[in-house]
Amino acid sequence: MKKFVLANVIFFLVLATAIIKNTTKQIEDEIFTAKENIRVLKSEFENVALEYDYLSSAERLLEYQSQYFEDELIQKNINDIKIYNISVILIRSKILKLL
Repeated sequence: MKKFVLANVIFFLVLATAIIKNTTKQIEDEIFTAKENIRVLKSEFENVALEYDYLSSAERLLEYQSQYFEDELIQKNINDIKIYNISVILIRSKILKLL
């Protein structure tokens, strides 16, 4: 009877160890995935923060205009800006070339 109980205890301990090890491996994989996602998001955040810091303020844009472009830049109304579909223009130019 003692051997049977001892065998059951050992079997239970081996089974519990395997379950704990498997669960730990799954948790480690989830932690690794989360760390990788955080690393990518930090990199993206740094790029966005850099862009925001250097390009968002009107004073800085005016400074860049005077420093690099002098009188080349003019203010435009946003309603005057048109969007062109490049694919349609390319298709038309190819058709014209064929004719």
